[in-house]
Amino acid sequence: MALTLRARRAHGYESPRPDIQAHVPDSARNALELGCSTGALGAAIKARQPASVVGVEIDKEYSRAARARLDRVVLMDAEAFAAGEMPPEAPFDCLIAADVLEHLADPWTTLTRTVAMLETGATVIVSLPNAVNWKGLLRIAREGRWPADDEGVFDRTHLRWFGPEDAADLVRAAGVDVRTVEPLYWLEGVRFRVVKLLARTRLAPLLPFQVIVVGTKADRRFIHSTAP
Repeated sequence: MALTLRARRAHGYESPRPDIQAHVPDSARNALELGCSTGALGAAIKARQPASVVGVEIDKEYSRAARARLDRVVLMDAEAFAAGEMPPEAPFDCLIAADVLEHLADPWTTLTRTVAMLETGATVIVSLPNAVNWKGLLRIAREGRWPADDEGVFDRTHLRWFGPEDAADLVRAAGVDVRTVEPLYWLEGVRFRVVKLLARTRLAPLLPFQVIVVGTKADRRFIHSTAP
């Protein structure tokens, strides 16, 4: 029997994402997760440390499952949430946007408005698929068309596309001091060692399938323009 669309996407959309968890500070006590899906990631954070997690999710089925795991779930499009009133739990000390911003028409404004809900010094964690991964570019060259898959880098519901530098620029533009741009290769053994060597070359942006950008909300009060 063919897998349902949800089942095909489960490994990406319903995972506790240990790669994201690794960037959540142990000191975080009040987190906001855009696109929380079934709440698996937020639940893992809550099990690890005494933190409250507010999730934002547009899918009714996902949000129903997330409500049993998180402190509160807002059933709403992330763009509408960001454009709305400040939530009562704000200011947050951690923001997670794992594989959600690429689904939005205006991720730049959405991220900027959501960062405004954070306290200065809060941690911002953004995960995005790498649209310039070499396998994807090779596929486009071979097929002569833009892929439209059910899941993955070329998920048909993606509206925006980012390479590693584009992802970092997105986060910086939201008022965040970027600390880390972590490439995710999903490889092991010899292939992983080869890719790590190639990552020291100009081919580096083409190698990861995904990138995680981690930063800290800047205190813009102390930034002065140097323009004449």
